[in-house]
Amino acid sequence: MTTILRESDELSSGTAQPWLTLIGLGEDGAAGLGREAREALAEADIVFGGERHIALVGTVPGELRPWPQPFRNALPMILAERGRKVCVLATSDPFHYGIGNSLSRAIPADEMRIIPQSSSFSMACSRMRWPQEECALVSLHGRTLYRIVPHLQPGARILALSWDETTPRAVAELMTARGLGAARIVVMEALGGPSERIRWTRADGFALDDIVPLNLIAVEIGEAREARILPLAPGLDEEWFAHDGQITKSEIRAITLSALAPRAGELLWDVGAGSGSVAVEWCQRHPRNRAIGFEAKPERAQRVARNALELGGLSVKVEGAAPAALAGQEAPDAVFIGGGLTVGGLFEAAWAALKPGGRLVANVVTLEGEARLAALHAAHGGSLRRISIDRLAPVGGKHGWRPAMPVTQWRVEKP
Repeated sequence: MTTILRESDELSSGTAQPWLTLIGLGEDGAAGLGREAREALAEADIVFGGERHIALVGTVPGELRPWPQPFRNALPMILAERGRKVCVLATSDPFHYGIGNSLSRAIPADEMRIIPQSSSFSMACSRMRWPQEECALVSLHGRTLYRIVPHLQPGARILALSWDETTPRAVAELMTARGLGAARIVVMEALGGPSERIRWTRADGFALDDIVPLNLIAVEIGEAREARILPLAPGLDEEWFAHDGQITKSEIRAITLSALAPRAGELLWDVGAGSGSVAVEWCQRHPRNRAIGFEAKPERAQRVARNALELGGLSVKVEGAAPAALAGQEAPDAVFIGGGLTVGGLFEAAWAALKPGGRLVANVVTLEGEARLAALHAAHGGSLRRISIDRLAPVGGKHGWRPAMPVTQWRVEKP
């Protein structure tokens, strides 16, 4: 058994021996288990697992308990058996989109023994002869299909866990609609088991049938010159968003994102969200980033949710009008006020909620807004700048520069 060395013993409970064994199970079932896993199953009083896991492992001396419905009740059931010999069956590597993360947050390290197997991603890479470090790994199981969108890049190699047998065709249709019909899609079913099957097709010619629910998709994309590829830089063109004109323009948005300075795992409040473009791009900077958009108009709130979904299945929650809707929300690491700064109490509520060291950025275009910024700058410090953008526009039969309304931007860090 592997011993974990650490600087502190905060994860330790003082238990001499682990009472829970977490076993990764492949499609070859009990036949693929090593000696340590087989011994744990033979000694277990209780064995938890999904119906598929229980069928794969076969007969064991202890009591077999399928996962409850809903699944969130599983953890209390496991914890209730602390002190008895318990095994939990999981798919392959329990710490790769598996139950391992939930268990490790609830159970001290020295109370749990881990016996993993190769993940389906690892097996897929060996079948495809792809270096895993060069692949994008994504789970579509229980998640929106649009999570794959940011990974659809020229030359990309993507491995995606499917939700069920319908996922491969849905991915193929999504890719074809985005101009990636020539991409190769490989459907891998029951990897590592006696019924393993691997088939491939072009996205625009998808005709595979009888796909089993447990499958993984490998996607290989070529040059994709004419495809609709989501750019990696901040400041997406407005045409990427559903909006009614109430949107932070791309150049201003790029500067605003720079001022907000996103960091991994942080939460943004986008106050006066409009189309949600700032919240969306904040979340695109890192997979663990989250945002809450505050928007008074229901139709705009719907657009925020739609944009967050279609541009990557991003973690953007939409609430009502500020300042009332700010109350009771999780404290943000950064706040963007794109509208409503002159509303009484709005800044004060946002500033009070902002974490120490957090950043607040406000953009205004009116004289009244500028006056409010000047007063806030005098009271709290920070920096002010005015941003002017001119765009080429037709002037009769010729062309000239048409200025957009200048934006005054205030950035401040909370002490």
